[in-house]
Amino acid sequence: MLVPDVTVVTPSYNYGHFIGDCLESVAAQKNVTVEHLVMDAESSDATAEVVARFPHASFFQEADKGMSDGINKGFGKAKGKWVMWLNADDRLKPGALREVVEFAATREDADVIYGGWDFINEEGRFTRRMGLFPFRKRMLIQQGCYIGSTACFYRKSSTLDKDFLLDADFHYCMDGEYYARLANAGKIFAYLPVVLADFRLHGNSISQANLKARDPGGILRMQRQFAEVRAIRRTYGWNFGSNRELADLADGLLALMFRLERGLLRALHSQRLREPGN
Repeated sequence: MLVPDVTVVTPSYNYGHFIGDCLESVAAQKNVTVEHLVMDAESSDATAEVVARFPHASFFQEADKGMSDGINKGFGKAKGKWVMWLNADDRLKPGALREVVEFAATREDADVIYGGWDFINEEGRFTRRMGLFPFRKRMLIQQGCYIGSTACFYRKSSTLDKDFLLDADFHYCMDGEYYARLANAGKIFAYLPVVLADFRLHGNSISQANLKARDPGGILRMQRQFAEVRAIRRTYGWNFGSNRELADLADGLLALMFRLERGLLRALHSQRLREPGN
């Protein structure tokens, strides 16, 4: 049985108006073998009809306990050598998967491969580009997740097959917790300086911009996200003892330090970032 080069897991819930772009971007990948699993949480819109137009995709529709649980269901079905999750409102760049597979052949030590991405608006138009730099574990834990899940790939044999799955209790920072846990277990992260995907920001995105909306629901969601970020720091970061005020002060100072370092590293590495195939 042929083992796909890459499995793409797409969690979906009532994003039928976006998922066509996602499916088309995966179907257009060339010179790689791809398995595309759409894990739908019983959408009531036209999602099923849209997916049916793309024969490359396998559609699974069942209730889940949230996005992380839906992604884990897809991880459990994945057969590819490398696995990623691509949100229903995001899309891959043409040639992205070939870049990842070719890079992976040169990095047999890598457990995780990640690259850059573009932000796009609701209509799919470019807004800004996000390039990164070689992995910094402490920065990820103390300053917050800076790796885009839509441009990140996991070697199945050393991550998923070793029972590394998302923590289903995390609803906002599930990617940051996952990366922190993988790094804490000694997994190797490799940076590929290629723009691999488009990340769409819109009114329903789980993003900092929307979580900061000045309404009770937005404020509550923002506080829940902050709680998840703090949980990551306390679990995988430095231990500052039981003094909460001291710990909060240290968190703030470290976050500022790593924010400045992140900006400097992005500037230093931005000239290396390229489009797939270039």
